[in-house]
Amino acid sequence: QLQLVESGGGLVQPGGSLRLSCAASGFLLDEYTIGWFRQVPGKERQAVSCINRNGLPAYYTDSVKGRFTISRDNAKNTVSLQMNSLNPEDTAVYFCAAQGRFSHLCTLETSGYTYWGQGTQVTVSS
Repeated sequence: QLQLVESGGGLVQPGGSLRLSCAASGFLLDEYTIGWFRQVPGKERQAVSCINRNGLPAYYTDSVKGRFTISRDNAKNTVSLQMNSLNPEDTAVYFCAAQGRFSHLCTLETSGYTYWGQGTQVTVSS
């Protein structure tokens, strides 16, 4: 069974940092393009970042550029999202997702992703 599991969410003060991790079981993440999305109640799920199979980040939404970094650790079969200088607008449930196997290009559309994790809550508040 192919599964994605996010971890690392929590409560952090404005200006703080969190590192989210997306772990895979049942498949190798380096065979998939991986995206991070976030969603707040009542709003659509939004693409935050995406990383190609070659390990190069392909996309950051404007509001996180310079603050968030996506990366792969193939040895651990994980994709991480390092989030710095967090602000209350970053509060959301964060999801990782995998496109189809051997996919090449990052897409920002949720419909382009085949596998999803259950999400991890990130709350930025003083």
